[in-house]
This record gives sequence, structure tokens and C-alpha cells, in this order.
Amino acid sequence: MTSEPEDRRLALLVQTRDEPGVLHEIAGAILSHQANITYIATSAVGETQIELEGFADSGKLLADLQALGVVESVLPVPSFDHIFGKRVIVVGGGAQVGMVAQGAIAEADRHNIRGERISVDTIPLVGESQLAQSVRAVARLHRARALVLAGALMGGEITTAVRQIQEAGIIVLCTSMAGSVVETADLVVSDPLEAGVMAVMLVADTAQFSIDRVRGRRF
Repeated sequence: MTSEPEDRRLALLVQTRDEPGVLHEIAGAILSHQANITYIATSAVGETQIELEGFADSGKLLADLQALGVVESVLPVPSFDHIFGKRVIVVGGGAQVGMVAQGAIAEADRHNIRGERISVDTIPLVGESQLAQSVRAVARLHRARALVLAGALMGGEITTAVRQIQEAGIIVLCTSMAGSVVETADLVVSDPLEAGVMAVMLVADTAQFSIDRVRGRRF
């Protein structure tokens, strides 16, 4: 008898032939087990990580996937949530991006030692259009929980993008700057190091800090 974890979640690295219809066959096999695909990504040619939940028998599911003619191997792996956890994204230009990242990484290290899993991603960008595109993309990033905008001037299309990702549940912090972003962000933090620290605290289960208590404030 196959023993399942209580949450019945499974991450698989599936190696396949590189040809049309591969994902269709894999999805069909997963559907036959009434499993739900929570995440799927191709990391290399013919290599796909799939994360699942809701299945009854992982052993039978793996066997059915392995039996597909297009599948070369199926390997259970740790999920990205287990390895990298929640993501804090830092976007902006100049030295402030690095300072925000420094604060976020130091704080994430403190919580990760206690069993949390939080990772930090950064990208230095300039230009309203590029920044707005990157802000909107955060809502599509797997496991993204918070965005920190660091810079001297942000508004216009960037502010519109911030409102859109807030509706998707992303917490948005920004450093003190000119422009309308400071009127829209959930939290404004003058010190970029502290902005990184607070972003991590807001998403950490091991911190007693809630955005509901500080939303709209400036520090």
C-alpha cells in the first residue's frame, strides 16, 4: 500500500521525448487519477517539473506516467515551494536595489534558519514602460508574495501596474521617492535596507507582522 503525505502533494521531474503532444499525454494520465496540476514548467528540452495535488495513489500515478511511450523517466523531487519557498521581488534602479536586497537577504536568512523558506530575486531596471512590465509580471511569478520598488521617481503606468498586482494579492512596498507610487504602495519605507527587512517580515510565517496593521503607513 502506498503511503501519502497528509497534504497529498507531489513534485515530479519528467524526462520526455521532444515532440508534439507530449504534454497532452501527460495531462491525460494525470487527469485519469483526478489529480490537479498546481505548477508546471519546462526547465530544459524534454524536461518538465510538474507539481500535483489531490491524487489517491502516488505509486500508481508514477507507474502510469512511466508507461507512456513519450516518457523516458519520472523522478520525484522536492517542490519549489519546499526548496525556495515564498519569493520577495526587488525591482528598481540605482544603488537602492542592492541595499533593499541586502536587507531582505539578511532577514530571510534569520527566518530560514528557523524553518521558513523565503527567497529574494532582484532586477535593476530603468524606464517607466520597462518597470511597469516587470511589476505586472510579478503577479505571474510562481510563489511571489511581495514586491519592493526601489528608486527615485516612479508613477504613471507603474502606479497602474501596482494597483493591478495588489488585486492579485501581491504586497507592494516602495522606498520614499517622488511620483504617485508612494500613494499607492501598501507600505513606504525610507531606508532601503529596512524596506528589504520589512518585506520579508510581511511574508514570513515566523514573524509577528501583518500588512493589515501597517498598510498605508510610512516609516
